Amino acid sequence: MKLKKLISTLIGTCLVLAGAAAAAQPLKLSHIRPQGAVADNDINAFIENVQEITEGLDFDVYPANALGDYTDVQERVSMGIVDMALQPISSAADRKLQIGLMPYLATDWESAANTFGVDSGLRKEVEELYGRQGIKVLAVYPVYFGGIALNKEPYDSDGEQRNLKLRVPPFKIFSLLAESLDFIPAPIPFAEAFTAVQTGVVDGVIGAGAEGYYDSFRDVTEYYLPMNTHFEAWYLLMNEDRFEALSEEQKNALLEAAQAFETNRWEVVESEQSRNEQRLVDAGATLIEVSDDQLLEAATKVREQVWPEILKDIGEDWATPILEPLMNN
Repeated sequence: MKLKKLISTLIGTCLVLAGAAAAAQPLKLSHIRPQGAVADNDINAFIENVQEITEGLDFDVYPANALGDYTDVQERVSMGIVDMALQPISSAADRKLQIGLMPYLATDWESAANTFGVDSGLRKEVEELYGRQGIKVLAVYPVYFGGIALNKEPYDSDGEQRNLKLRVPPFKIFSLLAESLDFIPAPIPFAEAFTAVQTGVVDGVIGAGAEGYYDSFRDVTEYYLPMNTHFEAWYLLMNEDRFEALSEEQKNALLEAAQAFETNRWEVVESEQSRNEQRLVDAGATLIEVSDDQLLEAATKVREQVWPEILKDIGEDWATPILEPLMNN
C-alpha cells in the first residue's frame, strides 16, 4: 500500500511539474493581420492587460499568418502546436461550424450583438463545436459587416440593377449569396482577384468588408455597396489543454482580459467600419446608400434561398432551432 501511495504521489508531482513547465513557456499567439493593424494593436493591448493582472504569462505574437493559413492554424491550435489564435472560423474540420458564417445572420449592430454576444444560442453552439476540437473560445472579436466592391455602377439610369459578375471566394456559400442578390458568381482564388477586376474578368468582389476592400482592392473599386451581406466575427481561441495547465489565477486573468478585449471591440467596431468606408471614399470610391428596406428585402431573400441549401450540409434538424430566433427577428 505504501508503494502504491508513493507511486501515486510521484505521478501527481510529475503532472504538477509538467503543467508548471508548460505554463512557463511563452504562449504562441497567431493572428491574420499585419503588425500595426487595428487587430494587432488590440491583441497587444490584451496581452498587456493579462500581464497587469497576473504574473508568469509570456506571449510570442505571430501576425500576418506567419504560422500558416487560418485553416491550418485552427488545426494546430487543436493539436497544441499553436497555443492561441485570433482568426475567422474554419469549417474544414467540422462542417457544422458553417453556422457561424451564414449570410445575414444579422442585419444591424443591435442584431449582431444579440447574435454573437456571450449569451446567444449561436455563440454557445459555436463554442461547443470548437470544444469538440479541443479548443476553448476566450472571446469573440467583431470585425465588420460585409459589402460589395464594384468597378462599375451597379444600377442603370432607371434604377434597375445591372447584370454584373462578382468574384466570390471558392466556397458554395458565397456563390449562393451572390446569385441570391442577383449577381453572377465567379469563384476565383484571392491571389487572382485583383487582376480579375482590373482586367474586366469580373466587375467586382464580394466576401469582405470596407477594411478588406481598402487594403486589397481600393485601386479598382469605383463603387461600394454596404449590403451587410454577412457579419465578420473572429474568435480568440486557445488550446484547451494549455489553458487547463495554467494556475487558477492565470486562467482568471486570461478570461478577465478576454472579456475586456471583446467589450472594448464592440464599443468601437461601428465607428471603425465607418472609418474604413470613408477611407474607400477618400480613395475615390462612391459609397451607395442602402436603405433599411433594401437590407430587409435582401436578408429575407437570402434566408429563404441560401439558408436551406446550407442547412442540407450541416444538418437541418440540428441547425433550425438555433437559427429560428434569428429569422423571427
